Amino acid sequence: MSAKSPTITLSNGVQMPALGLGVFQSPPAETAGAVEAALRTGYRLIDTAAAYGNEREVGEGIRRSGLARDAVFVETKVWISDYGYDATLHAFDKSARKLGVEQLDLLLLHQPLPSAFDRTLEAYRALEKLLADGKVRAIGVSNFMPGHLERLLSAAKVVPAVNQIEVHPYFQQTELQRVHAKHGIVTQAWSPIGGITSYFGGREKTTFNDPTLLGIARQHGKSAAQVMLRWHLQKGLSAIPKSIKPARIAENFNVFDFELTREQVAAIDVLDTGVRGGPDPDSITLANYGIAIPEA
Repeated sequence: MSAKSPTITLSNGVQMPALGLGVFQSPPAETAGAVEAALRTGYRLIDTAAAYGNEREVGEGIRRSGLARDAVFVETKVWISDYGYDATLHAFDKSARKLGVEQLDLLLLHQPLPSAFDRTLEAYRALEKLLADGKVRAIGVSNFMPGHLERLLSAAKVVPAVNQIEVHPYFQQTELQRVHAKHGIVTQAWSPIGGITSYFGGREKTTFNDPTLLGIARQHGKSAAQVMLRWHLQKGLSAIPKSIKPARIAENFNVFDFELTREQVAAIDVLDTGVRGGPDPDSITLANYGIAIPEA
């Protein structure tokens, strides 16, 4: 192992690796191998979710790595179908059993549920109970916008340690990041290299062929993806790029041997288009997105 991810100290003192592997859309059959490859490369954070349907394989990949349980930071997310106090406590049990762990390092609510926010609050109350009982080391949320955070913080006892949101050079959510900074919430970026900008056919310009990013990459002898990940790290964000290809997994981790200049960071900052790639969090309803999460 040639490199080690820097860590970010969460508001409760827990140390979280800044760079991790995401497994969204990773087919279960290929997930264990990707996790094992990532851990062999030096990653120490693995991010999954109940809704991804691959928690079991994530657990298998961690076990295959031979690393001690406390050497790997494991985070997963509760899906909206399992919101509600008792349902969310049970969601923890399902995820922990599938992952093959007794304690989770970070447990997030996957989405706000604006049409039933009382259920979101009950789900978060369950996370607070799991934290108090030592079943999770830190709790947080994902895809919460400023208004959702405001409603949550008015009722919560524990401020979320993390909000995992879409962040990449084309969609930076700087206003939301300011809210995070005010409350001591760590911003964790999903789609940090803007993969979502290339999902939809017909887009001529993506983060991967952006002239500014490619120009900076050439100056450092790196790829555009590596430049974007370095940008996140220098801004103090956590990033969870996803891949199932060992070479790409290794490339995404090889970002600790160079530094962007202040001018290069500023040049990336102005690429923000304000255009979201993922679904609008306010559009998430049980009718549209509810899926049953199987038992362990």
